[in-house]
Amino acid sequence: SLGSALNQARAAREAGADGLLLMPPYLAQGPGHGFKAYVAAVAAELPVIVYQRGTVVLEPDAVVELAGIPGVIGLKDGVGDIDRMQRIVLAIREAYPDFLFFNGLPTAELTMPAYRGIGVDLYSSAVFAFAPEIALAYLNGDERLLTEFYAPLVRLRGKVPGYPVALVKAGVRLRGLDVGAVRPPLVDVTPEHLEELARLIKTGLELATS
Repeated sequence: SLGSALNQARAAREAGADGLLLMPPYLAQGPGHGFKAYVAAVAAELPVIVYQRGTVVLEPDAVVELAGIPGVIGLKDGVGDIDRMQRIVLAIREAYPDFLFFNGLPTAELTMPAYRGIGVDLYSSAVFAFAPEIALAYLNGDERLLTEFYAPLVRLRGKVPGYPVALVKAGVRLRGLDVGAVRPPLVDVTPEHLEELARLIKTGLELATS
């Protein structure tokens, strides 16, 4: 797992990447100091943002330790435990005020107000991949998009396992870029759901430009 991560980090560095989003190690688990060593090894190749999700759920003191590793510049949260994240933010801000925090939950727009309330202003969103106009309009304060676009998109996403990926690829294709199909075990969006996604995008774009 570490060997693969280092190979990918070096390839990214040689390709000109400025940094990496570091996913949890695949399959193999270990104690906290083992994970710290894993992060340190990858961060020696390129700056990293650690992705807290799945098997990696960190306590505030563990994040403080990671923030002290040269090359570790941020934490992206995919767990959604607001209490935990508030304690992490408070602990980090005292020692590392420039450390970055990201809301990394699926369709992060739905939880953006809650995360901003605890000091996490940055977030990543798949909508930027296929409808950046909608994402930017929401960032600029158009709350209509929350009820008319994002909430229905989340409901559609929940209908089939794997749709968080399949819907993004379908959305990109609908906007005119052929990115191909998803790979098994994921499945492509059904014709019915594709029509629903097209309607949502149309509604979102109309709101974003009105």
